[in-house]
Amino acid sequence: QVQLVESGGGLVQAGGSLRLSCVASGNMFRFYNLGWHRQAPGKQRELVATITSGGTTSYADSVRGRFTISRDNAKNTVYLQMNSLKPEDTAVYYCKLVRYGTDYWGKGTLVTVSS
Repeated sequence: QVQLVESGGGLVQAGGSLRLSCVASGNMFRFYNLGWHRQAPGKQRELVATITSGGTTSYADSVRGRFTISRDNAKNTVYLQMNSLKPEDTAVYYCKLVRYGTDYWGKGTLVTVSS
């Protein structure tokens, strides 16, 4: 069983920055693909960014150029650096780890961007 714990959310003004962190339990972290998703009030959860075990990244069009996903395998941690935040980025942000075809999710961290 894998446990994921997100942190780093909060209230920020439009144009500001936040860095989210997600720590995973267990070993073998470096072999797993990881991602960040978000869910705004009244909307479906959507993919924000992914990073493979090899370090290849991908982004949703809405965040490309503003957000950066990265990982530190020594710390079992995946990060999401969010710059130039907009009110429409307001959501609960979840990290996901994919292990042998099974998705594991954290409980999420709330990001609120005020205008």
